[in-house]
Amino acid sequence: MYVPAHFDESRTEVLHDLILQHPFGMLVTHGASGLDANHIPFELDPRQSQMGILKAHVARANPVWKDISDGDEVMVIFRAADAYVSPNWYPSKHEFHKQVPTWNYIVVHAYGRITIRDDERFVRGVVARLTRTHEAAQASPWKMTDSAKEDIDAMLKAIVGLEIDITRLVGKSKLSQNKEVRDMRGAGEALKAQGDQLIGDAMLTCASARSN
Repeated sequence: MYVPAHFDESRTEVLHDLILQHPFGMLVTHGASGLDANHIPFELDPRQSQMGILKAHVARANPVWKDISDGDEVMVIFRAADAYVSPNWYPSKHEFHKQVPTWNYIVVHAYGRITIRDDERFVRGVVARLTRTHEAAQASPWKMTDSAKEDIDAMLKAIVGLEIDITRLVGKSKLSQNKEVRDMRGAGEALKAQGDQLIGDAMLTCASARSN
């Protein structure tokens, strides 16, 4: 990923937080059958390993876990948000007529070495923790024990665990930092007005930091 210096986000804690807040990632592999991409939810344990550990599971019928080998390098892409930015939102455009459209976004690429974890205990733990995390906001959170034991056992046999030891994190936060503060603020406010809250707020926060 091309990351100009003004768009670089290299703070590990910030990148970990983005993954925790947006855990649905795209696993990119290059196995025996060539390039592949799978979209799956991940669990991040930032305390394990130097850069953290990602854990997930895929259907046993998914060929990805047979197409790759333990120790292969993989990449997982986590996207926080993205939004089209019109040049009409930049105050300077109306003075100098030199602005063009762009697309802003916040992403993290997590590189690491993968291990296939085809064991029931690992898979059960991953499913239980993912469920607990993502059901927490529900009025009556669903639990694995809400289903019959034999159904859960059958489901666990039908999936395979994945574990990725993160070796490198590359973050890009493209928020018009190469523009004037007034242009960042104008575009951020326009994005918020049309419902793109995350990118809009991020741009306004960046503009405020630069103006102080």
